[in-house]
Amino acid sequence: MVKKGMQIGLLIFGMTFGAGNLIFPPSLGFQAGPLFWPAIIGFIISGVGMPVVSLIMGTFNPGGFRAEMNKKISPLFSLVLLTLIYLAIGPLMAIPRTAATSFSVGILPLAGDGTLQLAVYTALYFALAWWLSITPSKLLSRIGKILTPLFAVMIVALFVLGLSAFTTTELTAPAGNYAISAFGSGFIEGYNTVDTIAAFAFCIIALQTLRQMGFSSQREYYISVWAAGASVAILMAALYLGLGLLGNHFPIPESVYQNPAVNLGAYVLTQASYSVFGPVGVWFLAVMVAITCFTTSVGLIAAVSEFFASEFPRLSYKAYVTIITLFSFAAANLGLNQIIQVTLPLLLFVYPMAITVVLLIIVNKFVSLSRIGMRLAVAAAAVCAVIDILHQFAHLEMAGQMLSYLPLGTSGLGWIVPVGVAIALSFILPEKVTGSVDVAEDLHG
Repeated sequence: MVKKGMQIGLLIFGMTFGAGNLIFPPSLGFQAGPLFWPAIIGFIISGVGMPVVSLIMGTFNPGGFRAEMNKKISPLFSLVLLTLIYLAIGPLMAIPRTAATSFSVGILPLAGDGTLQLAVYTALYFALAWWLSITPSKLLSRIGKILTPLFAVMIVALFVLGLSAFTTTELTAPAGNYAISAFGSGFIEGYNTVDTIAAFAFCIIALQTLRQMGFSSQREYYISVWAAGASVAILMAALYLGLGLLGNHFPIPESVYQNPAVNLGAYVLTQASYSVFGPVGVWFLAVMVAITCFTTSVGLIAAVSEFFASEFPRLSYKAYVTIITLFSFAAANLGLNQIIQVTLPLLLFVYPMAITVVLLIIVNKFVSLSRIGMRLAVAAAAVCAVIDILHQFAHLEMAGQMLSYLPLGTSGLGWIVPVGVAIALSFILPEKVTGSVDVAEDLHG
């Protein structure tokens, strides 16, 4: 039971740990400075805790998050939210980001910067990703058992040797929002990993793999799910902490961290590899980053294609794999920073609703909740997210004032209290819904 769960955990970890997981922790570590610990705790809560809980809650129901949201809120909301999530973690952001990150961090030092080099690399990258994604039943053997252990060992070697080489940081004060709210900024930075909403997608892969393994009892199934979640949590938290500490101790010249065009996380990874491994460092970094990002890309292409083939069956799974791969190839050639900037508003809109859905599922496992109240909770998360987006990106003064009236509003977490109030109302409002579910027979073998 535990062994099956750990195998699935390795697969999900390999697909989850990709572009953002590599570049954001070192950047956080450097920018947080002496406030590293509250920042990294916030990051781990949103970047590890919520994704793992989401994975477990979604996998407990053989119908995944679609079945949960159909019952608790509405089928239309379920379809719309999941479509937005799959687009965000798919061709609009996460998939092209994996290719752009692996090129910027690992390949660019070898091939040089240029549109031609990026185009050639991403063409080869997505051609191989397409080939592996076409047969999702083979993902466990190809990713979980081979590629995942390889890149995990390489990352550990980098930050362990790096921490022994760099013991101080030149940045003596927290930078930017970390000086205002280190925990809140770290929590928001965890959004950028996209792992909580990626968990919505990877539930499909986890459920398919569970069906392939077969289970003799519901108890065995649940133990395997918990073992998978624990494996993912331990691996991700350990690597986040190590990469964050590496960034916290790494000396970055002022001319570099004051340059908005420089991605600090990518800079730390690149320079640390060169410093630790010497001339071989450029090849070490290229292989490590390429494999890390590639496993995520393959998993996302497969998961997104499975969703769209199921919900919009006019096209086959293989057709969706081809379309998503081609679109991601085109988007990847926009460049890493451009991808992050363009898609961040979509993340800020979807993330609070996704976390709210997970919270509702957790609470509903223990007590009956009102469907009306649960709808209010999701609506509260959506409204607060829109206000935050209007403040950050449209620079509306009224939106900023509204956020100032909300507890935690200035830290980007203004949705938490309104959602909490709506969940509390769900205890007393009518149209109660129970959260119990039995494991489907087809998961038993």
